[in-house]
Amino acid sequence: MKNKLVKMMALLTATTMVAAGVMGCGSDSSDANADANTDTTASDTTANADTTDGSDLSGTVTLAGSTSMEKLANAMNEAFMEKYPNVSATAEFTGSSAGIESLEAGSVDIGDASRALSDDEKSQGVVENIVAIDGIAVITDTANTVTDIKSEDLAKVYTGEITNWKDLGGPDEQIVVIGREAGSGTRDAFEELMDVKDSCKYAQELDSTGAVLAKVAATPGAVGYVSLDVLDDTVNGLKINSVEPTEDNILAGDYVLQRPFVMATKGEISEQSKQVQAYFDFINSADGQNVIKSVGLIIPNSK
Repeated sequence: MKNKLVKMMALLTATTMVAAGVMGCGSDSSDANADANTDTTASDTTANADTTDGSDLSGTVTLAGSTSMEKLANAMNEAFMEKYPNVSATAEFTGSSAGIESLEAGSVDIGDASRALSDDEKSQGVVENIVAIDGIAVITDTANTVTDIKSEDLAKVYTGEITNWKDLGGPDEQIVVIGREAGSGTRDAFEELMDVKDSCKYAQELDSTGAVLAKVAATPGAVGYVSLDVLDDTVNGLKINSVEPTEDNILAGDYVLQRPFVMATKGEISEQSKQVQAYFDFINSADGQNVIKSVGLIIPNSK
């Protein structure tokens, strides 16, 4: 009887040890599986994050050209770099023709021109990408009482055929004709639209839109032309042929002084670097279109 009891105790002890071992193995396996699942989830989350915040794109986008496009280029670059923080977008404002020359020479990715491209420029493989429409405002100093001018009279003012404001219903005051320097996109567009190219009699030729605005504001009897988006209350903006330079009038073609804002590329956009392609994708996105509107420019109908 004693021997039988010893055998039963030994069997019970062995069974308890086996059960404990099984439970221990089950716990280790569960922990390992949990660790593996946690690692996989973290990896997937990181991969997804990289594809949505623009951090996978890096490099540069360089622009040069029109001073009239300074506000647009700076605003667009800032918004673009917020989305793509590892891409540096920079712009220099050297004038439309100089910007296209820099593009042709390969020193920049995008040439900014505040005018249509010439046939000669297009023959060099430069592609005209119109990103916005701008009106050209004709301005006077705020003391001038003239508020409306016929386009043919405006042409005569710039060619020197009309030299006194009294001939236009204004004060007996000499007209001081202010314009932009040779190579300016604003000047090229204004002279072409007014059919006065190479015939203007300028009292002064200035090298930026801001300089023209300031000069006309400070000069009695002055007249000048500037990009519509910089027009402010330091000057008077004239109607032309009784038409105000508004978005509706420009898109309808009723306002004569309008021109494209071009971001030109050497070759099609699809042939450019990933950074430049992303830049144009951004321009055409809702965020990019909002930038265009925010600086007072008009989105082309084709958009």
